[in-house]
Amino acid sequence: MPTRPYVIDEMISAKAIAARIEDLCREIQGEFKDTDKLVVVGLLRGSFVFIADLVRELDLPIEVDFLEASSYGDGMESTREVRILKDLRGAIEGRDVLVVEDIVDTGHTLNHVTHLLDSRLPARLKSIALLDKPSRREVDFKADWTGFEIPDEFVVGYGIDFAQRNRNLPFIGKVRFTQD
Repeated sequence: MPTRPYVIDEMISAKAIAARIEDLCREIQGEFKDTDKLVVVGLLRGSFVFIADLVRELDLPIEVDFLEASSYGDGMESTREVRILKDLRGAIEGRDVLVVEDIVDTGHTLNHVTHLLDSRLPARLKSIALLDKPSRREVDFKADWTGFEIPDEFVVGYGIDFAQRNRNLPFIGKVRFTQD
């Protein structure tokens, strides 16, 4: 639970997110237009809102699976140690896979997950992140598609939390700590 009082300033509106998802889905559909079935893998927990909106907008045959990876716990800083807490239910060998991440910060989580899934021999493996903070990158990794590039701010909303709070906000907001 957060110990300091804070406010949330809207950074990216729900309307801007919806419009960007439409654009991203057109690009994804172009990439996977010949797929028999696209396995869309959401990285829990932060991507659940993004993946729900993304798959509803995709006009492709899809299957949805989830993988839970963690490098944050309840803190604001990455521990840089990526742990797999829940693995995929199905096999991805020979299949087209799209990994969906909420935010790429240091890059450790998406880099680790992508290498793990690539070792399972998918036909194609692509990644998408709603948000990207390139100024925080510690590993050389970039998602194939990015919704928004943002500065080094602590953000919440649209599935992204601060100590398990604020996931339900319909927008991306910047956390600003206040004085009592």
